[in-house]
Amino acid sequence: MRFIPAYIRHSLSALLIAGSALGMSAQDGTSAYSFLNVTSSAKVYGLGGVNISLVDEDITVTEQNPALLGGELSNMIALNYMHYLGGSNFAGLRYGHSAGEHGAWSAAIRYFGYGSMKEALPDGTIIGTFSPKDVAFGGSYSHDFTDRLRGGIALNALYSAYADYTAFALSTDLGLNYYDADRDLSLSVVLANMGGQIKRFNDHYDRLPFDIRLGWSQSFGTFPIRFSITAWNLTKWKLPYYETGDGTSENGTGLKESFGSNLFRHLVFGVDLISSPNYYIALGYNYKTRTDMSTYSRSFLSGFSLGGGLKLKSVGIGLALAQPHTGATTFMFNLSLNINEIIN
Repeated sequence: MRFIPAYIRHSLSALLIAGSALGMSAQDGTSAYSFLNVTSSAKVYGLGGVNISLVDEDITVTEQNPALLGGELSNMIALNYMHYLGGSNFAGLRYGHSAGEHGAWSAAIRYFGYGSMKEALPDGTIIGTFSPKDVAFGGSYSHDFTDRLRGGIALNALYSAYADYTAFALSTDLGLNYYDADRDLSLSVVLANMGGQIKRFNDHYDRLPFDIRLGWSQSFGTFPIRFSITAWNLTKWKLPYYETGDGTSENGTGLKESFGSNLFRHLVFGVDLISSPNYYIALGYNYKTRTDMSTYSRSFLSGFSLGGGLKLKSVGIGLALAQPHTGATTFMFNLSLNINEIIN
């Protein structure tokens, strides 16, 4: 019988996602399916990797919060690609459409490939290679309760294949968004990644990374900058991490779990330029990403991310970059198409 190490059986993707520019758990993660927290939006990636309150004419941002989906995004389709750490490559496709006067729906598929890995017997003998992957098939629906309040639900079927091991799970996101167009004020709450495994890898049950998130986005007057703060990992206050100093001695090492550290590891900050509907520039800072990468080989840019995009008639292009670790630059690309503008 072939042997797959426990870290693969239990949560290969969780470890590969860990400590990324998206701020996944590297030192405190206890759940599998962490790929669910990887955004498919270049704009969100540029804003720090997590943003549930960004009201924008971009169908990709709705995967963060189903309540951001609306009839204004009808007949929009988007393709995303991400070159991730190591040999990982992610891709996806999303389409949205209106559903009556006050509703909208979307459908999406996302693929997460982690490259080629060695496969070994219990005695360590290498017997070949395998290519682990996760696939998410999803759909979402949103409804306008008032002219400012919208709710949404997203359902995802999750398939994982790691060598001879496969698993299947279901996840659900619930979201609310309040948007005041006069003040360009957006407030959101999301219950993310609820659900569980239907088919396990083995006898061990891997839980989904359930999370509660709060978000605020707003611009002020004619100032062409929109500010965003997203609070996440709110199911637990303590998010300790180990600071390893410069790697040359034990000086500065130790467990960090002060009030300030815990507070900022829950927050993601972002600003984006909104002076024109034809382009944007986004900058984000994720303190959790930076502290998860708290080793001597951490990049100076760890925790920061940068994005930008253009809209050319009916076509939108988005790009984002981050370097969570020295020598590990991540890149994301979005291509969106507004079918309505082509028809009209």
